[in-house]
Amino acid sequence: MKKVILKIDGMSCSACQNRVEKYLNKQDGVNASVNLVMQQALIEYDETKVCLSDLDRFVSESGYKSLGVYNEKEESKKDNTITYLIIFGFLILLIMYISMSHMIGLKGIPFLDMHKYPVNYAISLLILTIPFILFGFNIIKSGISKLLHFSPNMDSLVSIGIISSLIYSTINLTLIINGRYELASHLYFESSAMIIYFVKLGRYIDKNSKERTKEAIKELVQITPDSALIKTTDGFREVTIDEVNKGDILICKPGMKVAVDGVIVSGESHFNESFITGESISYKKKIDDQVVAGAINLDGYIEYKALHVGPESTISNIVRLVTEATNTKAPISTLADKISGYFVPGIILIAIITLLTYLVLGHSFNESIISFVTVLLVACPCALGLATPLAMVVSVGNSARKGILIKSSEVLENARNIDTIIFDKTGTLTYGNLKISKIYNYSEYSEKEILSNIASIENYSSHPIANSFKEYYNKDIIANNFSNINGIGVCAEINKDKYYIGNNKLIKKIHLLDKHRSDELELSEKGNSIVYVIKNKKVIALIGVKDVVRDNSKQVIHKLLTLKKDIIMLSGDNEKTATNIANEIGIKKVIANVLPNEKENIIKKLKKDGHKVMMVGDGINDAPSLVSSDIGVSIENASDIASSSADIILINNDLSKIIDIFNISNKTIRIIKQNLFWAFIYNIFMIPLAIGLLKPFNLSLSPMLASLFMTISSLTVVLNSLRLKNK
Repeated sequence: MKKVILKIDGMSCSACQNRVEKYLNKQDGVNASVNLVMQQALIEYDETKVCLSDLDRFVSESGYKSLGVYNEKEESKKDNTITYLIIFGFLILLIMYISMSHMIGLKGIPFLDMHKYPVNYAISLLILTIPFILFGFNIIKSGISKLLHFSPNMDSLVSIGIISSLIYSTINLTLIINGRYELASHLYFESSAMIIYFVKLGRYIDKNSKERTKEAIKELVQITPDSALIKTTDGFREVTIDEVNKGDILICKPGMKVAVDGVIVSGESHFNESFITGESISYKKKIDDQVVAGAINLDGYIEYKALHVGPESTISNIVRLVTEATNTKAPISTLADKISGYFVPGIILIAIITLLTYLVLGHSFNESIISFVTVLLVACPCALGLATPLAMVVSVGNSARKGILIKSSEVLENARNIDTIIFDKTGTLTYGNLKISKIYNYSEYSEKEILSNIASIENYSSHPIANSFKEYYNKDIIANNFSNINGIGVCAEINKDKYYIGNNKLIKKIHLLDKHRSDELELSEKGNSIVYVIKNKKVIALIGVKDVVRDNSKQVIHKLLTLKKDIIMLSGDNEKTATNIANEIGIKKVIANVLPNEKENIIKKLKKDGHKVMMVGDGINDAPSLVSSDIGVSIENASDIASSSADIILINNDLSKIIDIFNISNKTIRIIKQNLFWAFIYNIFMIPLAIGLLKPFNLSLSPMLASLFMTISSLTVVLNSLRLKNK
């Protein structure tokens, strides 16, 4: 299955979103999630059954337009809406003055007086309304098109209201011209004009407000510079980012931004990576250290080799993950989606019933048609449709800016339900920067020889313990036939000698007698991880390596315990070493000597017992556990983002962000529930008011007020969601 994000044009409410999503999901080999806020569709499709052009066609067949694959760097088109709104604002004031000045005691325009010159009055309103019809023609066209596709949306409600008012007023205009002057008070051209104006104004405000929810994503896109300095035989030359190829040597001077992900080949400097870590701390980088595109070089000159360019870069991966997350659906949105699917057809039915009921009860056709139009205009499925995705876009985007990459809306919602958190030890609760503390040498070889051989073998491993031997690496010693023994260690050959390097399970694995148990216990009691070195089935050395606990591990565990979370530490280390670390940071439950598949089984058992489990690991050896847990959290370097199997990535390796995850989840769901409450309450109150059920209490609505309240409803949801930016 391939994944793609399409940009969709023409969606104006949740009914539109549901229509496109349902139609796409009906197609064989297609699984789609459509986002109204982002105006996008996240689509997984089977390349053997459909292609990109098919997806564009499916969107078109659903009644909307595909603008192609989403490009995070594409420039938005210039929007002239505000200019039109100002011009039509003056026109709407003129129409209101002509049609209403006599109601509020103002002196009207003499030759357009409704009572003295009813024909002039009626024709002037028609002439002034025609520009508004052209201004809002896209709304009318969209609304009618959706009706013809049997998928009415918000535009359909507005279009029916406008067309009904126009037809009714035009008929009365004809009668006025033929002498029925008393009908001058039954013209609603100004209502049609004002409806269009308010809808356009509301959508402009709504669009700008929704754009604010996407600011975090836009800021990520703009982090990387537009150009780079590429090293040449003559010095350097400035090129665009698109001209940089993998392997090129680039130059970064003090004050400049790193252009692409790379590795330093010359020089050293301090770098500000706050855009990706959420912290303003600078980091010193030297030869062989990786630099990330967008990092600011503070004080040194460096040359670096391009590693990841274009869509492979860290920033591109972050933007992709954030965009995909905002296009996923949270379970809480299910109710709103179901209601929205029936909402517009239901409102049309209620409006028709209202019209017929008024006529049957003997009300005038004028009063009946006004109530009909008001019901259509006051109903607002937009607020329901925006309630969940707006809040999710804000939260996911802000989280990314703080170094928390959340891969789906569902994960963000479910985080608040977690009751059990499992931590891997090495590289998660500890830094994973292991140092050799003691060596027991049982051979005739020098310690340097043993360590050099180990380093040559561990050079192929990604386990944190392998880094303990990095400084002893000798490129002249070549290891062959390397293989990983899952959860135990590694093996390889050097000069036809078979080496095994790993924990005490190796002894049992290759059927040796454990003659060094006392030395192992001594190392374990001092908090060491154990490394056995076996050559040709003979133990030649026993090495103790120590790790350092992360600075804030103890504080994070304490805060999680105050949140009533059950904390468990899993480790492949021996029980003594694991318990020492656990005691140091305040964890009471420790399960040691576990293999990766055993970690996975422990998680599955906890889930079977009804627990909601979060697994926190380093993303290297913990992939099965991260996947099998309810939520997998990975402590990763920025360069590992693309390959992570976790649901949430902490790209600055800061465990305190786990507390933030729970806070973000709780606050986001609270805002969503508030949004849904106000959306439901608005419709529950306004629709009866529009029908006229509250007229006995002198409460009623006009079509103009109905269209204004419809706008306010959506705006309330938008502004409430934006509160998350300040939390």
